[in-house]
Amino acid sequence: MADALGWRARIGVVVPSTNTIVQPEMDALRPPGVTYHVARVTIRERPLNTEEAFLEHMQMMRDGLGGAIDQVMTTGASHLAMGVALEAFWGGLDASRALTAELEQRAGVGVTMGSFAIAAALNAFGAKRIAVLTPHQPRGDEMVQRWLTEAGYDVVRLKGLKCPTPRQIAETSPATIRAALQEINGPDVDALVQVGTSLAGCAVAAEAERWLGKPVLAINTVMAWDSLRRLGIQERLHGHGRILEEH
Repeated sequence: MADALGWRARIGVVVPSTNTIVQPEMDALRPPGVTYHVARVTIRERPLNTEEAFLEHMQMMRDGLGGAIDQVMTTGASHLAMGVALEAFWGGLDASRALTAELEQRAGVGVTMGSFAIAAALNAFGAKRIAVLTPHQPRGDEMVQRWLTEAGYDVVRLKGLKCPTPRQIAETSPATIRAALQEINGPDVDALVQVGTSLAGCAVAAEAERWLGKPVLAINTVMAWDSLRRLGIQERLHGHGRILEEH
């Protein structure tokens, strides 16, 4: 028998324990018959402004991923979305391909990584010259820029908000995101990209497309879009950005 609510698909979502944004943003992008189910990787809430703290943070994420996947797959999920942004970019294109294969083998289903979902969305719009907004410290920005460059995109501008701790990313106001998008926009970019799954960018990005006149891709929106399309769910969702309306 089919699940009473997720009769079309149940999608597992793995997030850091401090992340309060992925779950509500993705739930807003839920067509009838689709449900999202969240598992959390325990991390510490602490400043990440030193190399040592940053690397310890990444190791905690790596150490906890397997258990979180095992937990959420007990739901019978038919797909898995990785709401852990930096892991999706860490080490460059080849490293993220290897990580995706490893996670798919563990989960036994397809895995959406935020990095590859962004690339798929950019390709859908034919966008090559991009501006990028992140919540990260410079070390994280370096990884995001490296991945996107290796994937064939020209990163014209990148702005990192340097949020001090993981939980403080979620405290970033819509006004701050709006101002940052305006700052990095220009006639020399085809599309804008917002990464950082704990940065509440979905609604602001959809709004920004109207006044910037170009695609503005929020990572949580494109993860939902990529997950749905890879499951064969093709219906358009309106009011949440062009990627869900047009592709």
